[in-house]
Amino acid sequence: MRGSPTDRRPTPLPGRLRRTAFTAAPAVLLLPLLGAAPPAGQSSAASVRLQGAFGAAAAEYGVPRSVLLGVSYLQSRWDAHGGAPSVTGGYGPMHLTDARTALAEAPHHSEGTEDARGDDSRPPLVAEADLPEPSELPTRLRTLTKAAELTGLPARTLRTDAEANVAGGAALLAAAQRELGAEPSADPADWYGAVARFSGADDRATAAAYANEVFAVIRDGAGRVTDAGQRVALAAEPGLRPDTGQLSRAGLRAAAADGAECPTTVSCEWIPAPYEEFGDNDYGNHDLADRPTSQRIRYIVVHDTEGYWDTTLELVQDPTYVSWHYSLRSTDGHIAQHIKNKDVGWHAGNWYVNAGSVGLEHEGFLASPDAWYTEAMYRASARLVKYLAAKYGVPLDRQHILGHDTVPGPTTATIPGMHTDPGPYWDWRHYFELLGKPFGATSGKDSAMVTILPKYADNRPEFTGCVSGGEPCAVHGSSAVRLYSEPAVTSPLIKDIGLRPGGDDSTIDVNDLGSRVSTGQQYAVAGRQGDWTAIWYLGQKAWFQNPKAKPTAVGAAGLVVTPREGLAEIPVYGRAYPEAAAYPAGVPAQAVSPWPYKLLKGQKYVAGDRVPGEYYYAVSFDTSGHRVVVGEDLYYEIQFGHRVAFVRAADVRVLPAA
Repeated sequence: MRGSPTDRRPTPLPGRLRRTAFTAAPAVLLLPLLGAAPPAGQSSAASVRLQGAFGAAAAEYGVPRSVLLGVSYLQSRWDAHGGAPSVTGGYGPMHLTDARTALAEAPHHSEGTEDARGDDSRPPLVAEADLPEPSELPTRLRTLTKAAELTGLPARTLRTDAEANVAGGAALLAAAQRELGAEPSADPADWYGAVARFSGADDRATAAAYANEVFAVIRDGAGRVTDAGQRVALAAEPGLRPDTGQLSRAGLRAAAADGAECPTTVSCEWIPAPYEEFGDNDYGNHDLADRPTSQRIRYIVVHDTEGYWDTTLELVQDPTYVSWHYSLRSTDGHIAQHIKNKDVGWHAGNWYVNAGSVGLEHEGFLASPDAWYTEAMYRASARLVKYLAAKYGVPLDRQHILGHDTVPGPTTATIPGMHTDPGPYWDWRHYFELLGKPFGATSGKDSAMVTILPKYADNRPEFTGCVSGGEPCAVHGSSAVRLYSEPAVTSPLIKDIGLRPGGDDSTIDVNDLGSRVSTGQQYAVAGRQGDWTAIWYLGQKAWFQNPKAKPTAVGAAGLVVTPREGLAEIPVYGRAYPEAAAYPAGVPAQAVSPWPYKLLKGQKYVAGDRVPGEYYYAVSFDTSGHRVVVGEDLYYEIQFGHRVAFVRAADVRVLPAA
């Protein structure tokens, strides 16, 4: 049960020590921010109240305001999320954790009918495992309880009142400083050790990476309007140099980083997934390969775990389960690598994608699929993806940085069972800003192609099914934009005949991808009418609201495909496999297998890579029989629906969007 935000200030407690604000504490900007008008009906005084709460809590607990603001920014970007928990049960601007109520019933890959491997040449691998019961939640997932003890405030107040939450975070930082044997100080440089301890990390590298990120925020400064319309800003301190030597007194272990393939700017350890044989040629939980020498790495796939960190690590180390390359922890952005990037993980449900991708699992929970992700995890993930993209030549766009929800079902039968994470609440706009490739207009308002680009915080489509079927989800910013059959919200939603072969209507369920698009995806324009724009989508014209005053898409330039002359329709595929003649003796030919959809004459779809048909044959533990089969047939990847798809190059013309 989620609490609702309250407007009252936390009640001062009897006997609390009231400290005088440090005169040497860094100044906090109170200047209006660009576009920072408070929501309608909210007073200017209310819109800056959170800024004052940081100052008051800093003074009361003897923490420099810049440190408190910097930590909060890395946790939540100062957002309160209406009292809703994060993916790890963290609440409020300080991300105080109370994860008991957020534990999942089943991990991500144990849900539904998706074959994580997605290879027709082998029996389906449908993961069946329950999350191991943790004997005790780690301290990093119980910080709200400690904050309640330190402040005397009720846990519910710390969850639902943003100002109380800030006070709880300040109390935790002050306690961490005391535990290190350090004195309170007005100098932010003296708080490096406390910030590292606040992360909850149990190893030095992770704690240091977290603290470095916080102090980078303080040096650079920051300013934004929160999801509740509160103006918050932090003045830059470019000359700040923290005392990193404090970390030696924190009593943290050294992580096993040897063998991990990560940038130096993140904390990363090597926790290998097993490559083991069980007998009868059954083995797990990945395939050895020689990428990128043997075949290109074309994709990076973003998942969420639907499980808590420690139990997720247990699962990936189970040789009978599935696998992925990296796991990322929510509270501090720590990364564990499990499979070498040269090898193939079983994670995306489509063997063509698996064979050419690296899979990233982000800590998250099924019980709250509408919950939010920490800034620490977004930043660590972006640093890792930039590193991988540069190393393997992966373009930073939505046709190569895939969500699991945009990976296509390889065959018609698999479409309904494909997974839907990380879902409509993953902030793709912010993620690509962190990747250094922000989305924006590349053509005029009357362009023949658009990039979906709603403002995340203001874009709040209704969803159901986050907690129980049919029940409304909490109001939440979203990357998703809904599609209708006509330019009116009263018209039916677009149908997906692959997802619902019987022709049933799409729904607004949080896991129903049949009638929605996502930030950063690009589509060919099929028409405009007033505040509505139509695109080509799954072989039909689909309309979405795109008012000039509050646009959900911007003009784009690029290439599109359309059926070549003389063809009334062409097939669409969920994988780009070679033609039968390309397979050598001993390697069974794989069906190309068209989908039930058709790309019709006159329709256009945004074109991505032109790729050869390719299949990695790996069905035995002994790798001597593994083969990469490359055909003569060429394909174009296209943005066909919510998921990407493929068409034969011989079936289409490629044109500039016009």
